[in-house]
Amino acid sequence: MNANQGLDEARRVVRDVGDHPVLDAMARWGFLMSGLLHIVIGYTATRVAWGGGGSADQSGALAALASNPAGALLMWIIVIGLLALVVWQLTVAIAPGVGDGWLDRGKAVAKAAVYAVLAFTAAQFALGSGSSKSSEQSSQGVTTALMAQPAGQVLVGAIGVVIVGVGAYHVHKGLTHKFLEDLEKDPGAPARALGMIGYPAKGVVLGLVGAFFVLAAVQHQSSEAAGLDGALKSLKDEPFGPYLITAVGVGFVAFGLYLLARARHQRI
Repeated sequence: MNANQGLDEARRVVRDVGDHPVLDAMARWGFLMSGLLHIVIGYTATRVAWGGGGSADQSGALAALASNPAGALLMWIIVIGLLALVVWQLTVAIAPGVGDGWLDRGKAVAKAAVYAVLAFTAAQFALGSGSSKSSEQSSQGVTTALMAQPAGQVLVGAIGVVIVGVGAYHVHKGLTHKFLEDLEKDPGAPARALGMIGYPAKGVVLGLVGAFFVLAAVQHQSSEAAGLDGALKSLKDEPFGPYLITAVGVGFVAFGLYLLARARHQRI
């Protein structure tokens, strides 16, 4: 067996793993858990809009879920689902389907990394060592560390531009119904409507997060960087701020509900 044959065989094995019914079921469970987190984030955002407390980001959502009596068990259930998504995305990156190019592979790797970070955070909460530190604090910490590196200012700015691009893609994906390409079949009018609302809402907030990173780079001030929670709260002092945050919160709930439908119809 030559090197190319060995590589093809390895990809076939990875593809078989990705197509296995057990991983299929667990990955769908992961989408359910991701949907739950987005719903909690959206609910928290609407509370923040009108003076309530909490962090409208992933850590805040995990902290809220972990605080209930069955919190530790729920955290492990979330961890399992998210890790399944990590494995599935890696199989997509290693053994892509027909028509998938390097961009699709790169997106799969990036998504796997995001799910892995979320799974690690959820595991910390399950073990009782989780931190409800907001995404704004985390973003400022990361930005400070990057700024201290050679060409750190450029790197922070580049990260911001990439995040803005991801946000713009989310808006485009929602408005053009491109998200339906991820699914085995049309999920129905309600799910389509939820995707059309949810993707742009998430895209707008990601665009704000990226803009804050660019601003931090331009001004060489790590304090300007903001995560999801900080980006939402930055809208509060704008005209009609509470209404804007509420609209985004409703959008996040819509996106979470869409993910529940995606769990059933996702092409895996």
